[in-house]
Amino acid sequence: MLSAPLETRRNLLLIGGGHAHVAVVKAFADHPLPQVCLTLLSQHRMAPYSGMVPGLIAGHYQVEESHIDLPRLCERADASFEQTRVTGLDLANKEARVSGGHAPIRFDLVSVNTGSTPGDGGLAGVSEHGIPVKPISQFLKGWERLMDRVTRDPAAPMRVVVVGGGAGGVELALAVQHRLVSLVSERDVRADVIQVTLVSASEVLVPMHNRWVQAKLNRILRERRIRSLLSQRVVEVTSRSVRCDSGVEVPFDALFWATTASAPGWIQESGLRADAQGFLGVNECYQSLSHAFVFAAGDVASAIHNPRPKSGVFAVRQGPLLALNLRRALQGEALVPLKLQMRFLSLIGTGDRHAVGSRGKLAFEGRWVWWLKDWIDRRWIKQYA
Repeated sequence: MLSAPLETRRNLLLIGGGHAHVAVVKAFADHPLPQVCLTLLSQHRMAPYSGMVPGLIAGHYQVEESHIDLPRLCERADASFEQTRVTGLDLANKEARVSGGHAPIRFDLVSVNTGSTPGDGGLAGVSEHGIPVKPISQFLKGWERLMDRVTRDPAAPMRVVVVGGGAGGVELALAVQHRLVSLVSERDVRADVIQVTLVSASEVLVPMHNRWVQAKLNRILRERRIRSLLSQRVVEVTSRSVRCDSGVEVPFDALFWATTASAPGWIQESGLRADAQGFLGVNECYQSLSHAFVFAAGDVASAIHNPRPKSGVFAVRQGPLLALNLRRALQGEALVPLKLQMRFLSLIGTGDRHAVGSRGKLAFEGRWVWWLKDWIDRRWIKQYA
């Protein structure tokens, strides 16, 4: 294949190794554009797949099964990979500033898929005493430290508090309990040394799901003896406990923070249009509302006119269309808008190779739902192996 002349080549820069960007790299590997120089920047060489992280926590997957090797994926696309952190964008000169004192990286077109950063709600002590679930790579390090503690002294009482009553918080609470109980049981220690409490400011669990899903998950939590404290907004975090606005104080030995995450500060500082929470505002083509040469997908992006929940499942679906629109933008062609899907399949693992699923007003559960989720997840990540 003939290379394009250097003066006609265009630089496509991908910031972040999120689910949408791995689909972009694969798309350019399968159908390369010879006039495009593709570069992926990521702080981490291995990208976790969020759909398999609860299974990893529960002990059903190994790290290599649930992560994507970004440098190897880039090799397939003849793309450059650089392990670095972006600190800002110079939009006037089309350059990305990176950490470590390195020279800025120039681009003609840039896409952002960095995910979100921990959202502490402005509370002091969350990052110091808790383990935020995002970014996932940092969360997994905290999880490994907790497992080491339990392994060293399995008979010591372990009070785990999970703050956040969305699907992610519930799935995390069930996965954590399953794994820690398995660890202590292997050492002939009673399972009741592990106590898990779920704290949520919402009046109901998983408020984005239908009432049948809510009822099933509430029943499962009761059966597992996981305490749910609803309508309890955390207002203070100390080294030993969380205090709620009602006056309820919940002691902990380990705290997981699974509430809404926040956007990287450099987005607004760069002059990009953002929503009220600081997430990069995009249209239905994943194109910035303020700068046509900037695209974004996943948690870091906010579809201003058609907002969607911050969930890895949406980033997975956005990937192929983002790849298409980046390709069309590079070739000066019209972009393709996303057709919003009003109903979608949602699968929530319960820690023990069972799962609860929903689509629209339907709800179902069982071991077969876990196998369905496992099949879907393995099929997706196999594309990037």
